Amino acid sequence: MAAVTQIETEEALEEILSRPSDADLKAMRSIEGDLLILGVGGKMGPSLAALARRACEREGIQKRIIGVARFSDSGLRGRLEAAGIETIACDLLDRAALASLPGCPNVVFLAGQKFGTTGNQALTWAMNVHLPALVAERFRASRIVAFSSANVYPYVAVASGGCREGDPVGPVGEYAQSVLGRERIFEHFCLRNQTPTALLRLSYAVELRYGVLRDIAEKVLARQPIDLTTGHASIIWQGDANSIALRCLGHCSVPAFVLNLSGPEIISIRSAARRIGAICGMEPVFGGVESETALVENTALCWEMFRGPRVSLDQMIAWIARWAGKGGRGLGKPTHYETRDGRF
Repeated sequence: MAAVTQIETEEALEEILSRPSDADLKAMRSIEGDLLILGVGGKMGPSLAALARRACEREGIQKRIIGVARFSDSGLRGRLEAAGIETIACDLLDRAALASLPGCPNVVFLAGQKFGTTGNQALTWAMNVHLPALVAERFRASRIVAFSSANVYPYVAVASGGCREGDPVGPVGEYAQSVLGRERIFEHFCLRNQTPTALLRLSYAVELRYGVLRDIAEKVLARQPIDLTTGHASIIWQGDANSIALRCLGHCSVPAFVLNLSGPEIISIRSAARRIGAICGMEPVFGGVESETALVENTALCWEMFRGPRVSLDQMIAWIARWAGKGGRGLGKPTHYETRDGRF
């Protein structure tokens, strides 16, 4: 992976994001049965599905990889099916539609709502709390890996190294509260139905078209001030996050297994901006001063279990700076990592 100095096209990016490692191949060999990905239409879902499909093909494993979403983007559905991934269009909040989905021994839950929460709180709670209850009941006989978020934690001193899995939670704002509600619902049904479950507290997946580093790069290139009030963040290459999600199917348990999912280091926004600026030949513009606190995770358990990551912070910075610097497409979906009041 480190041998790739620059990514030139989105096709090349998608290939790298879905390229299986030896650990991915081993995981797909060891996991019995088909895989159902709920919410495959989001930023991470397509490459996760492609990763699973490619790992099965490499190993000669006969396994259905099924992606479920509303598929408002019809082009995405066609691309997934062309890659050998079965697709089902479904409104997951529709009980009858949810009941009609095929039973699968392995479920990855990616569905949820973050942006647009403010002003539409009711839908956020429905997606982040009510829907997990429906899914946990429908797939009570499956293993479930459910994505959560570091937003369940409070802001803590950066010098502390970040929150650990056993630390007290303290969600700020309704979105974060609803994410904690998602966790509690999955934990409840995990115990009630003896459904092996893993909860992944993801903090800022990154690839060339979106993520904290992309947000920084766009501001550097536009000579817009970068607010340093939130001066640190936890991030992870999307391909590494997807890999760990698949491998966590082998670690689902009762009670639920909880894992902080992010990179091995806490990044400095100031430092990342300067490094991106150096590659792009531009001097970043900063505003504000770094707070002593941030929403950051301690990921020692993650990297003790899974080793890696395959893509380092240095590699992410280099790829993203060069991609953004040459006008590579972005998704237009800023992370709002700077937001400190929980309003998204």
